[in-house]
Formats: sequence, C-alpha cells, structure tokens
Amino acid sequence: MNWTGFWTIFFIATFKFSVATVPGPHLGMSYFESVLAAFSGGTACSLVCYFASDFILLQLEKRREKKRNLMLAQSMTPPQKKKMTRMNRLIVRIKMRFGQVGICFYAPFFLSIPIGSMVVAKFYGKKWQSFPLIMLGMAFNASLTSILVYFVFN
Repeated sequence: MNWTGFWTIFFIATFKFSVATVPGPHLGMSYFESVLAAFSGGTACSLVCYFASDFILLQLEKRREKKRNLMLAQSMTPPQKKKMTRMNRLIVRIKMRFGQVGICFYAPFFLSIPIGSMVVAKFYGKKWQSFPLIMLGMAFNASLTSILVYFVFN
C-alpha cells in the first residue's frame, strides 16, 4: 500500500470530498485504496464536525454578538444579517426536494465536509439515522468518484 498516497487522499477528503480521489491513479494507488482513503478521511472529518457542530455554531454566534456589541458601543450601525442567500436557498431547495437522505448524501459532497456535516446536524441532528446516512453517502460518493476517475476519465 502506498501510504503517502493514502494520507494525501485522506487529507484532501477531509475538506473537499468531491475531488479527493482524482490524484489516486497518479499516485499509483488502486481503486480500492482510493475509495478507502477518501471514505476514511471524509468520515473522520464528518464525525468531528457533526458531533461538534452545536459547540461550533454557539461559538460563532457568540463571536457575532461580540462584534455587534462592539460596533454599537462605537456608535456604528452593525450590518444586517442576510436571511436568504443563494446558498441558503439551494440548501432549502435540496431539503424540500430530497429530504433527509438527500441532505445527508449530498450536502457534504457538494459543499464541503465540515459545512455539509454542520448543515445536516442543524436540520436533522435529533434523528439517529442522520450520521449513518452520512457515512453511507460517503461510501457511495467515494465509490462513484473513484469509478469516474479510474474507469471513465483515465
């Protein structure tokens, strides 16, 4: 097994899962090694971000409130928070169209692993099926992207 290639794909998959298996053939890795490395990296990052999302979102809210209070103390008007951005609309559209399975499968794949895991935790954090669905989505997407890289484009 090519450990340098494994760790390279592992760390790429922790942040941008959709392109993690692309360097696999160039690093001399087999199809299954690429799938395993991408799945492991994506699942490890998703595990941390999914279960720490409450803490992370709370800290971000405290930081935003601190900046807002500082601006008010300096007699400045704080900027208004945007309610519906383009990304928020896309996430809500996916949620309404595909439901829990769609969000769990595709939010980490298309956004990024940390942001996608936090979105899933925010929408479906109370349901026990959400993290196993994320893992199933990681396995499916790692297999699909590896098939594309190894057998279609190579």
